[in-house]
Amino acid sequence: MAVEIVESCVNCWACAPLCPNNAIVAAQPHFLVDDEKCTECLGDFAAPQCVAICPIEGAIVNEWNEAMNPPGSLTGIPPARWAAVQAEIAAR
Repeated sequence: MAVEIVESCVNCWACAPLCPNNAIVAAQPHFLVDDEKCTECLGDFAAPQCVAICPIEGAIVNEWNEAMNPPGSLTGIPPARWAAVQAEIAAR
């Protein structure tokens, strides 16, 4: 059981200091999670601390490759609305 940090990570360093198991490793092009150390904070916190602090939607996924902070979850902007606005801006 471990989360995974994917390529949309911008290496902002928000998650690494919060990990109670020191499971987050600085790497290039993005941080990595040590599967052997990661417990997803079970027993310590209600949610994985890396997910709770991550400012990038979709940068951390679970074992089923589902975004822990899916698009729209942090901004409150539904993905369909965001796409419509982007299309409107591009058309100008």
